[in-house]
Amino acid sequence: MTTPAAPDLPGAEHVHSGKVRDLYRLTEGPYAGNYLMVASDRISAFDHILDSTIPDKGVVLTRMSSWWFEQLADLVPHHVLSTDVPAAVAGRAVICRPLEMFPVECVARGYLTGSGLVDYRATGEVCGVALPAGLEDGSRLPAPIFTPATKAAVGEHDENVSYDAVAATIGEDDAARLRDLTLAVYARAERIAHERGIILADTKLEFGLLPGTSEVVLGDEVLTPDSSRFWPADDWQPGRTQPSYDKQIVRNWLLSPESGWDRSSGDAPPALPAEVVERTRDRYIEAYERLTGERF
Repeated sequence: MTTPAAPDLPGAEHVHSGKVRDLYRLTEGPYAGNYLMVASDRISAFDHILDSTIPDKGVVLTRMSSWWFEQLADLVPHHVLSTDVPAAVAGRAVICRPLEMFPVECVARGYLTGSGLVDYRATGEVCGVALPAGLEDGSRLPAPIFTPATKAAVGEHDENVSYDAVAATIGEDDAARLRDLTLAVYARAERIAHERGIILADTKLEFGLLPGTSEVVLGDEVLTPDSSRFWPADDWQPGRTQPSYDKQIVRNWLLSPESGWDRSSGDAPPALPAEVVERTRDRYIEAYERLTGERF
């Protein structure tokens, strides 16, 4: 999968691009030496970055992450230093501290779906955590669980791993800290979302250390429709795929006969119809407004 070229920004050196975000190192100004993280309007599905973009998606993701960082500040510090960014990326970028990132995706699940459901159907477990028999797609778990994954390169799948595998990689103390922080963040966010009529089914977090310290910091993005599954609480019905505030609209269209795309072909997906783009944009904005209580 080829990542589109990141735009040139004055006073910033491009470092890396992922599926959605472009990372720069600032070379000028009061924050020189820190990073500028820019959220694009790119959208990915099935390990492909699509040619189509979703207008305002980068702004929604940035605003939502900023709002959540504030809600979680007493649980864990975050990496954002400033939102005073170059005009060319205003509203969709933050200046953040460099971190020594842990090589693990920290996933908390309160409901069974996605890759967790696949693991459960095969083994009765998710990432080595045994679960009761008889659970269905969308079932609420007896208690939230920590189900880490490896960090995959762009275009590749994250792979679910056990807690023991994480401990063997980063050490027992850091593994325990990441597990406890992940579950604490999920518990806080799940409660806040529930108060707003939204189920937080699961979420993926990334943590790092401040260089030269043992302080764990929450990085990347947090609790957006790109990293979390949000479901309308009044539509929740275990035993089926749940309506969601994310890019499921895109996935559904790509898998439909209308798209004409064969997922197994290896070919890139086609461009999205305007109607699918607009519905996806509306879904992201609705999630932002319902969760934050703010108008977009």
